[in-house]
Amino acid sequence: MATYEVLLKDGSVEHIDGADTYEQEGPLTTFFELAPDRQAIDCWSVRLSSIRTTEIVRIRRSSGAHAVLLASVSELRAG
Repeated sequence: MATYEVLLKDGSVEHIDGADTYEQEGPLTTFFELAPDRQAIDCWSVRLSSIRTTEIVRIRRSSGAHAVLLASVSELRAG
C-alpha cells in the first residue's frame, strides 16, 4: 500500500494513506484499498476517499521516500 498526495486548487494537500489505486467515478476521483488477493477494483475493494475531480491539480503516489507524479488535472479531465 502507498500514500497518495493530492494537491487541490486552493493549495491544500490531502494525504490518502493505505490506498492501492484510484479511478474517476463521475465527478469524483475515488481512492481504493484493494483486497489482499486482488489486482483490480471490485466488490471487495474499500473506498477510502473521494475528491471532486475539478478541484484536483496533481496526484502523487509515494511509498516511503519515493514519490511519482501520476496525473495532472488536464489528464484527469481528458480521461
